[in-house]
Amino acid sequence: MDKKSKAKIVAEKLQKLYPEADCSLDFYSPLQLLIATRLSAQCTDERVNKVTPALFEKFKSAEDFANASPEEVVPYIHSCGFFRTKSNDIINMCKKIISEFGGEIPDNMEDLTSLPGVGRKTANLVLGMIYGKPGIVVDTHFIRITKRLGFHGTENAEKIEKIMLKLIPPENSQKFCHQVVIHGRNICKAIKPKCGECALSSECEYYKKHTPA
Repeated sequence: MDKKSKAKIVAEKLQKLYPEADCSLDFYSPLQLLIATRLSAQCTDERVNKVTPALFEKFKSAEDFANASPEEVVPYIHSCGFFRTKSNDIINMCKKIISEFGGEIPDNMEDLTSLPGVGRKTANLVLGMIYGKPGIVVDTHFIRITKRLGFHGTENAEKIEKIMLKLIPPENSQKFCHQVVIHGRNICKAIKPKCGECALSSECEYYKKHTPA
């Protein structure tokens, strides 16, 4: 089976399993999504969702963040880890959004990734969720699962993004990424994946390699 055919089958199975899959971060504005995604680096979405209500109640706009000091932001995000770096990035990204983009969240990859702390993963999520643009959001779950399925043999996120963009229809790319993440949390875990319960086992190279004939 070629990779394009396999991707089609995998996407169809994931759609049956997780038809309502969506971004697991809570947000009510483009700015909130951008900040929540920055906080989610090396932190669970569940943890981020616990801290953002108080954070966004205190700092309601880009101007509020831009005028804040790291010391004011840190107490709200401390439990997310790497809180000093994240607080500096959030403040500086808001300053740049105001000074260079008129207070609006950019709608293209180049401008988004020019913001402090914003990489392609965050940019692709924002472009998809806010502007409806196709893109592959490559996180640790996505890297692990697509590699186990045999779509690639790399850990390089940008290479994986380019590979999967050729295999997944643009209109389904964002949904597919959310479905893969849910499958990673529920079934295809990093340690002790539940291969016996996995609907994708017949397409999975990892399963074929690690399961006795």
